[in-house]
Amino acid sequence: MSDKPAQAPPSRRAAGDHPSTAVLTRGFDPHLSVGSARPAVFRSSTYVFSSPESAERAFAIVTGREEPAPGETPELIYSRFNHPNAEILEDQIVPLEEGSEWAVVFNSGMAAIMTALMSRLAPGDAIVHTVPLYGGTQHLMHKLLEPWGVVCRPVVSGRGQELDEAIRTTPRLKFVLIETPANPTMAMTDIKRATLTAAQVDPRPIVMVDNTFLGPAFQHPMTLGADLIVYSATKYLGGFSDLLAGVVLGADPELERPIRALRGLFGNILQPDECWILDGRLPTVSLRMNRQSKNAQRIAEALVRRPEIRKVYYPTLFDDPEQIRIRLAQTDYPGAMIAFDLHGGKPAAFEFLRALKLAHNAVSLGGMETLVCHPKSTTHSGNTPEEHAIAGITDGLVRISVGVEDWRDLLRDFEQALDTVQAFVTA
Repeated sequence: MSDKPAQAPPSRRAAGDHPSTAVLTRGFDPHLSVGSARPAVFRSSTYVFSSPESAERAFAIVTGREEPAPGETPELIYSRFNHPNAEILEDQIVPLEEGSEWAVVFNSGMAAIMTALMSRLAPGDAIVHTVPLYGGTQHLMHKLLEPWGVVCRPVVSGRGQELDEAIRTTPRLKFVLIETPANPTMAMTDIKRATLTAAQVDPRPIVMVDNTFLGPAFQHPMTLGADLIVYSATKYLGGFSDLLAGVVLGADPELERPIRALRGLFGNILQPDECWILDGRLPTVSLRMNRQSKNAQRIAEALVRRPEIRKVYYPTLFDDPEQIRIRLAQTDYPGAMIAFDLHGGKPAAFEFLRALKLAHNAVSLGGMETLVCHPKSTTHSGNTPEEHAIAGITDGLVRISVGVEDWRDLLRDFEQALDTVQAFVTA
């Protein structure tokens, strides 16, 4: 049965506990795990009911036919719907995301964003979204949502007036999907402005923010009015490049219920072992992200002087006044993602990648190790030439996810790799 009884006991978290404390104390009762100080792994596919009535009630709730009473925790049924490790992880991730009241975990970031969108969309509905987006999200729109009859309207990240206009004028608008900072150009979109504009539309669209690059440590979309926050927990939340996971967080239970029900239908819940691993990583998220951000800022501000680089994309190096304003208003620190555009295009970018000795040429991000990739030929290779041009994804663009290594060693590695592409500066 669940790590929680049918009537959940009072939380051990005091009202004034900080997130770094709550993430270690909320949602887990050692007495229900044979006194274990940390959660065990519950590798069971099915769960025994305490009574036929409890089974009936659990099915009514999990299928969405009935709602749980205040404080009620229905008994577990089957691990496709829920299991103890998912419950514990969902409880303990909530305090990290300021303003959230619930979390739903998935077996990948793409599963999280797909399920959240599908929980409200129908053919004929519309999404307004910023670009560039993560390539997988863009692919989801082109290959599933648009053929299914959903209108997907792109707006370039950071163009607040254009986003306002799209929100106000798009018929049957259900979602405003914002990825900020944008992957891979780091362009920022004003979340608060978008939520205020959405509030003027009737019926009001759901504002969903992909917070993977800066959250939960450095950016807090729910405090700015966002309704849903989505993560590829594979990245900074997991932090070790050894698992796949996704999370959707929110505050309104009316948004939670259809997402949770659809997860049960799709069967894309995060498995117990991965929940257990991810839960153990949560207390160190801010520690890791702070180190990575400090490393990245030092490296970015040093690389900006290199003649081989046409432009460095990093929040502290923004030169557009509106981008600077957004960064100062909605982020605490600049984060650990850097992109730069090399003179010489794709040949220079590939030569740079070949010359790296410490950093790895790999996709993904947010791990302890530093990863470098060429977005146009990898993560965003499915985009059309027009989409690349609109988003600013050039042949010479390189994306770096900075890890926790000593920043001086990383900078030396990047500089020696840049030395190998000097010939492209004057070519």
